[in-house]
Amino acid sequence: MRSIVRSALGPQIADYLTLKKALGRRYANESEVLKHLDRFLADRRLSALTPDAFTDWCLTYAHVTPTVRRTRMRIVRNFCCYLRRSDRDCFVPDPTGFPDPHAPRRPYIFSEEQIGRLLHVATRLPARSTSPLRAAVFRVAIVLLYTLGLRRGELVRLKMSDYDAAEQTLLVRKSKFHKSRVVALSKSAAQEMERFLRQRRRLRHGPDNPLLVNNYHGLSAYSGGSFGLALRTLFRMAGVRTPEGRAPRVHDLRHTFAVHALLRWYRAGVDVQAKLPALSNAMGHVSVTSTAYYLSLLAPVMEVASARFDRHCRQIVPSLRGGR
Repeated sequence: MRSIVRSALGPQIADYLTLKKALGRRYANESEVLKHLDRFLADRRLSALTPDAFTDWCLTYAHVTPTVRRTRMRIVRNFCCYLRRSDRDCFVPDPTGFPDPHAPRRPYIFSEEQIGRLLHVATRLPARSTSPLRAAVFRVAIVLLYTLGLRRGELVRLKMSDYDAAEQTLLVRKSKFHKSRVVALSKSAAQEMERFLRQRRRLRHGPDNPLLVNNYHGLSAYSGGSFGLALRTLFRMAGVRTPEGRAPRVHDLRHTFAVHALLRWYRAGVDVQAKLPALSNAMGHVSVTSTAYYLSLLAPVMEVASARFDRHCRQIVPSLRGGR
């Protein structure tokens, strides 16, 4: 960042990004937005970010969606709050004037029957010259995404050496928040992995080679984008669609992993709150608060939670009679 500082605020932008990255954040998107601000100020020979300058800068993003524009405006506002610590007169944008946020998209929770259908369809995918292990790759992908709650990027970055056959564990290397973790596979998931590896070892299989490979440019790893498109095609082939008629997102399998874990615990009668730290660790979160985002009160969760409450509290809370 320091080598391309152009504006008067450039040094402060560089210091701010250095601080955030030292705290363990990647800040890739934020870096690009603040670099754009740096160029904007330099091109107009502005020595500070004034209200008028901020308004003009926002207009350069008039072509993007309100949600994206709001996100970029908030990035600059956070930087201004950082500057305010040492300059009490520094301008800080008023967030009430930012575009309204869109309501978050409701996650789609796959049923166990749909997961079985996805595996059935994946098993019958024909091989291609660009994907010699197509069926095996997509079958094991569904298993790992559903049983481990992996992020799409974590899945495509897996290497052959990340699976420990003796311990039946998978090493998920530095991902979000630069956090690595070891996750245990269930017995059935480990059997699925062993079946996949027997086919995978027929191709080049050094320890540093990618676990899931295609043959578009020689044996190489999938990109997150291309793998996501392929999985969404698989969802459509299996007839799995949201109530709006769209194919679910790949990330919805991560939501499904979390919700299904919660359902199993409720049905088994275990202490759900005591289990949440284990779920948080398995998903690679820095705190249980992040995990709670995946555990919104969807209908299946509300039903089992209500049934459990009824079993435990029916003797304590008397039934209302006579309409009272």
